[in-house]
Amino acid sequence: MTDATENDKGATPPALTAREAAEGTTHFGYREVPEGDKAGLVRGVFSSVAARYDLMNDLMSGGVHRLWKDALIDWMAPRPGMKLLDVAGGTGDISFRFLKRLKGDGHATVCDLTADMLEEGRRRADAQGFAEQLDWVVGDAMALPFPDRSFDAFTIAFGIRNVTRPQEALNEAYRVLKPGGRLLCLEFSQMTDAMLQKAYDAYSFSVIPAMGKAVTGDRDSYQYLVESIRRFPDQDTFLEMVKAAGFSRASYRNYTMGVAAIHSGWRI
Repeated sequence: MTDATENDKGATPPALTAREAAEGTTHFGYREVPEGDKAGLVRGVFSSVAARYDLMNDLMSGGVHRLWKDALIDWMAPRPGMKLLDVAGGTGDISFRFLKRLKGDGHATVCDLTADMLEEGRRRADAQGFAEQLDWVVGDAMALPFPDRSFDAFTIAFGIRNVTRPQEALNEAYRVLKPGGRLLCLEFSQMTDAMLQKAYDAYSFSVIPAMGKAVTGDRDSYQYLVESIRRFPDQDTFLEMVKAAGFSRASYRNYTMGVAAIHSGWRI
């Protein structure tokens, strides 16, 4: 394992060590924790920051996260009447864009592990007039509470790195999609230029936790979020996981030189 000093400088630890797998443990940022504890820890993070989650996204990315989410909807190219499952979609950003694109001629189900995030999303939905086209469900990405072949599209934006076993979440995505349905996963990733990656790491570790403390009063949650990005597989490794779940025509696109990437796959 890479030591803590190197991690603070932005080194990328392995996604999961052999010892973690053998002992039933996983990573929570740079901490090793029992697998059964991770979901509760993640809920704690997002419950803590729910009220200012969207504001922090704007501050951390300079608003660029909005462009990445727009790009996801552009690549999806929603069709009238589509049914979307938006997992880890708590405050509704992806679902609102989907419904706006369809001018309300569609339906979205937002599924999230954290009830506080869903409550924040419901408030936004009421304000934007989308309450009738949305369902809000507390659920686990690794064991979705929906029947097989229920949805036309499955999205997860900046959420899969928080899942205890991401491969199981991808398997569940395949299960709940109809034949011809599509997965789109937006996640922070690895930059294509090593020097820029070092600069980005320095910014992330020095600025984002301090910003989280100032805006939300919670430094630790944002320290975890920065660390969780470094623990997530790179673009090509994650692409193989998408394929392993059964998806066809799997591919990805980098955004902002690889700061974020969108992976796509089809259930044929």
